[in-house]
Amino acid sequence: MSGTGAQRQSDGRRPTRPGPLPGEPSARKRLTRALRAGHAGEYGARRVLEGQLAVLGRGPDAPVIEERMERERARLAEIERLLLEHRVRPTLLHPLWHVAGFAAGAGSALLGRRMAIAVRAALEQAMETGYARAASHLEDEPELKDVLEGFRAGDREAPGNGPHHGSGWAPGSRALAAALGRGCRAALCVSKRI
Repeated sequence: MSGTGAQRQSDGRRPTRPGPLPGEPSARKRLTRALRAGHAGEYGARRVLEGQLAVLGRGPDAPVIEERMERERARLAEIERLLLEHRVRPTLLHPLWHVAGFAAGAGSALLGRRMAIAVRAALEQAMETGYARAASHLEDEPELKDVLEGFRAGDREAPGNGPHHGSGWAPGSRALAAALGRGCRAALCVSKRI
């Protein structure tokens, strides 16, 4: 059999892509999970920033936080548009992220400016990782894949993240940032399923 003939079925047609393997989520389920996780992440990020702004609102970080809040508002509006377009409900854990996001933001800001920066950096890193993972599973949804990849690029280039913005890592901020990053990834994982 020639090399090109092996790629065709006996009737001359190219084989179709097989469906998902047993236990593998369908294209619809992957889309639903990506939208729910994106919505939960953007909403949680907005609430973290609102909590930080409530504490640091008159300090030198206020313009950076307000700028980031505007970006999160625009992203949240885009994700909400996609939720409606694809008829996907948000996660049932939305009320929990409302409270937890604000508490994480305000709590980190109460621990100091450098701790707040570390929390923002951890949040952006967790979201960048989540968007990369979701986009890699959305070959059937090019529009959503492009949106998520655009959000991911924005998270990677976000100003005001990490020890280079401010005066380095605060004592304990690496541990807090690592814990928050793990918490964010776990929250996104749960949100996309519930």
